[in-house]
Amino acid sequence: MTDNKLKDALLAKEGYVNYIKRLIVTVSIAGWASLCAFGPNTACGFSYGDQSGRNEACLACHADAREVPRTSFVDHRQFGKTTHARIGCVACHGQVSEGHPDGGQVPRAQCRECHLDIDAEYAKGLHATKAGCNGCHNPHLVQSLKEVSGEEINRICSGCHNALEMTATHGEWLPQSELHLRMLPCITCHTGARNYFISMYIVKSSDDSRFGRQVVAGYSELKQLAGGREVVSLIDANADDYVSVEELRLFNRTQKSLRLHGMMTPATASHKFEILDNRRNCTFCHTSGPGVMQTSFIAVPEKDGSFKRVPVEKGAVLDALYVAPDFYMMGSTKNQALNNIGLAIICCGLVMPVGHGFVRFLTRKNRKRKEH
Repeated sequence: MTDNKLKDALLAKEGYVNYIKRLIVTVSIAGWASLCAFGPNTACGFSYGDQSGRNEACLACHADAREVPRTSFVDHRQFGKTTHARIGCVACHGQVSEGHPDGGQVPRAQCRECHLDIDAEYAKGLHATKAGCNGCHNPHLVQSLKEVSGEEINRICSGCHNALEMTATHGEWLPQSELHLRMLPCITCHTGARNYFISMYIVKSSDDSRFGRQVVAGYSELKQLAGGREVVSLIDANADDYVSVEELRLFNRTQKSLRLHGMMTPATASHKFEILDNRRNCTFCHTSGPGVMQTSFIAVPEKDGSFKRVPVEKGAVLDALYVAPDFYMMGSTKNQALNNIGLAIICCGLVMPVGHGFVRFLTRKNRKRKEH
């Protein structure tokens, strides 16, 4: 091989190697760019480190209501607690122009790009053609079931479903429909979720009376009632992050303006919304002492708007007469003292007719002689 041909071959080989290197770099950059644009793909199982510290540049404007329109405002305290905060703003808004804000449309990733399993589940339900993810979820306020009250869940549903209409519709077959709709999150009956628990919230009357409409008490007012201590100290007197039956009884005896409001909530959420026939069967909830009804928590409001769940002594909700007077589930919350009193009343009521009949049976022969 001549020197020129050898030189040409070496140059060709070097060019091929450089091409491969450039290709590898390009693919790597594209891969990381897609990560920044779309965040960790839960369906594929990959993720990257905590990006919450990189959110400050965005929140410098978007957390200031004076700087951005209402639709672009993000409450940094609530957003900081969400999963979306940990993966970072760039996970969904990765291609914002350098001149931002320039009045153009800010790119946003589709929810299904990360939540493939939820998207597939949601597509099978009644809501699939009615609303998108943003119809129920604020992407800057994504919370788990333990961080949001059942009342708030129902408030989201009422954005489309008028409360009066729903009460009337359910009232066609459901006794005391208004009470049921107030005591149960909609997702308890309209999804196939499993593993329910009782979540009890601290409520107060809207007009500060014992008979007014009950609303979930806020963090600030409970903090004030607690004398500046942690809100949970109103119930958890010994600060062991565990609420006993005695502590619940003490709370009900000493707190005149506050009460407990219990709701049966799914442990895990399902996004397939449907009408389930077995929910029309009273025994789904009203059965005698099922295990799930014995699992309960106190949902204590936190400063950031979320709720801290404090476990309650197993079976406490069954002691409804003394523990949670605003939460009663016939059968599953039977009180033994009431059972004994009821049995005594029945027995006393039977004494006279049974005793009278027995005496007449013993004296039947004497009555026949007198008749003859």
